Amino acid sequence: MIDPALVDCGNGVTLERGVRLRMSDGVTLVSDHYYPPGGGLQPTLLMRQPYGRDIASTVVYAHPSFFAAQGYNVVIQDVRGRGDSEGEFYPFRHEARDGFETIHLLRQRPECNGRLGMYGFSYQGTTQWLAAAEQPEGLLCIAPAQTAHDLYNGWFYSGGALRLASTLGWGLQMLKEDARRLQLHEASARLERAWQNLPAQFLETPYDRHPAIRCEGLPTYVADWFEHDTQSSYWFDLDISRKMPQIKIPALHLSGWYDTYLAGSIAGFLAACTHAHPDARAHQYLVAGPWQHIPWGQRIGAHDFGPAVHLDTDALHVRFFNHYLKDSSDFIDQPRIRHFALNENQWHTAMHWPPNSELKNSELLPLESSRPPEPAQSLTLHLHSRRRANSSRGDGTLSPEAPTATEPSDLFVFDPEVPVPAPGGLANTPGPVNQALLEQGNNLLVYTSAPLETRLHIFGHPILELHASTSAAHADFIAKLVLLKPGGEALFLVLGVIRSSHRPDVPTLHTIQLDPTSCVFFPGDRIRLEIASSAYPLFDRNPSTAVPPRLASPWNWRRSTQSIHHTHTHPSRLHLPLAQEAR
Repeated sequence: MIDPALVDCGNGVTLERGVRLRMSDGVTLVSDHYYPPGGGLQPTLLMRQPYGRDIASTVVYAHPSFFAAQGYNVVIQDVRGRGDSEGEFYPFRHEARDGFETIHLLRQRPECNGRLGMYGFSYQGTTQWLAAAEQPEGLLCIAPAQTAHDLYNGWFYSGGALRLASTLGWGLQMLKEDARRLQLHEASARLERAWQNLPAQFLETPYDRHPAIRCEGLPTYVADWFEHDTQSSYWFDLDISRKMPQIKIPALHLSGWYDTYLAGSIAGFLAACTHAHPDARAHQYLVAGPWQHIPWGQRIGAHDFGPAVHLDTDALHVRFFNHYLKDSSDFIDQPRIRHFALNENQWHTAMHWPPNSELKNSELLPLESSRPPEPAQSLTLHLHSRRRANSSRGDGTLSPEAPTATEPSDLFVFDPEVPVPAPGGLANTPGPVNQALLEQGNNLLVYTSAPLETRLHIFGHPILELHASTSAAHADFIAKLVLLKPGGEALFLVLGVIRSSHRPDVPTLHTIQLDPTSCVFFPGDRIRLEIASSAYPLFDRNPSTAVPPRLASPWNWRRSTQSIHHTHTHPSRLHLPLAQEAR
């Protein structure tokens, strides 16, 4: 007979709402527990999230009752200070200890057989990393998706530039719940007004003084993210960027080529493959699809990736957990890497991340120490022009030939008041957005290859060696990789940014690592590289002065002239990693 306190979810699954777990400091965390058909001792899957446990990330995952029906206890917990859980919420700060203690308490429950896994994406992915680094007994595997183990480089900043749109947008979202929880009516009204017109909030200067995040009584974490604009102990205390050797368990990593946290998610996979405990390195798996943050599907906007994109990620998770929590061998034939090739719209597999295509970890590849590295393969294209690479109407080209004589430099003017927009425009729309309209401006440089004669599959991190100088002491350089179709459609692929400070008008070599991708160029397609000094509001704008960008307003903005050099002594070149399919 079913306990009257339990809710019948169908298919033999029952739900117990509002289970209270008391942490060692006296704070009580609240969770919903889904129990599988038949009862008895079963493994437990845990998701810890700050958005309301009834939602349970069902924007991208099946409902918890689906996983319970596969023979798992499923626990969805409100993290500290969110939902019905007690305490104060400060993103990431308490998740390591609370995750460790939650797992300890769940193992003592009568329905748990002592074996646990964790799943979830975004914030829920980071809660997995933080708990796993504490090495709680019984946690045997995790499945972090679209997240970061290194919050500074993978979540909030890139190349030293703040990810303004995602950071401010997410911060406003989180603060709205805090304002309601704290009964701050004025702050709540201000935050709701800001949320209703989110793109306008990115225009606020200085953004560090945004009135919606500075209301009296609100937590300070958004302002803290802005203030700590270099990697420091503040970030090390919130993430596991220096604790990867403490990861001792298998992980299934999911990434999206157009996800906000693409670079952070791939970096987490690579770090686990190279820096985790030796026993865990051979049990890291990556699936990289053509997805944005929400949802994961066949389309982003008007762009259709085709029917081959469909991958049952819920069934994939079940197979992964069956393998590591039920000893089923369901995952024994899973490729180390499964990646979706853009433009071709087909899935591929690989055993290794492309050697030397990723700056920080290249010396530690291949993924499996038992296998010798495959030879590095890349295509190097040099930048050329006759001084007029400005816009798609200019004369900028990409070719394998290095410059043999002095070529004139390309110049463009950066104006912080009129920054070059992000690939998705001021709305920061994700996906393979057509860049043709944006490329008409003279405030960016465009270099294009000849039409390709054979199929070319790039996979990994493109890297740009850029010799540049600027009239300012402070500058950003943005490199954007574009697929140019024969009909003129210029599809955005990936970009990279570097924020630098140096002597004005002195040529300096900048090595810019672009975000990773997998894309097939067909005969007739062309490779295009854009260079600018902003991608706003994806990144905050550099004022070209010593004033920190977070404190800059129009009173501090200065125009600057950027020079891109491509001579025999100062060659600028793009390195494209080439895919090597699994044999």
